[in-house]
Amino acid sequence: MTTENTRLAVGDTAPDFTLQDQDGRPVSLHDHAGKNVIVYFYPAASTPGCTKQACDFRDSLASLKAAGYVVLGISPDPIGKIIRFAQKEGLTFPLLSDEDHAVAEAYGAWGEKKNYGRTYEGLIRSTIVVDPAGKVSLAQYNVKATGHVERLRRALGVD
Repeated sequence: MTTENTRLAVGDTAPDFTLQDQDGRPVSLHDHAGKNVIVYFYPAASTPGCTKQACDFRDSLASLKAAGYVVLGISPDPIGKIIRFAQKEGLTFPLLSDEDHAVAEAYGAWGEKKNYGRTYEGLIRSTIVVDPAGKVSLAQYNVKATGHVERLRRALGVD
């Protein structure tokens, strides 16, 4: 089970990964070496909160790219669900399938959750920003989907 001390902190080396995107391509963190990378973890494609968050990233993509950021979304969904989600919502940035949640675990984004009095393990909505040297420059856990991208843009100084 994930605990606070397994979460990434500013200055940590971001774990590398390679996952399949909605276009069937392998995408690795090291593919973006030398760039700022926003790695965001979302629980489930096509749910209201995840759709809102993904569309907010889509709508902010041009300004994030202009400021030097790459966006990668990761969920435990199977690739077929991710493909349908990307197509339906017009998502043009990589959405990656982490079905065994190994990457989420490595990033501290998998752990105990509580919902309506029920405790279970699942994906914790999280955003990690990795700097050009591969170090964590921002780590946010348990983020709220609505307004998250706007708050992130402010934190990163992106207009």
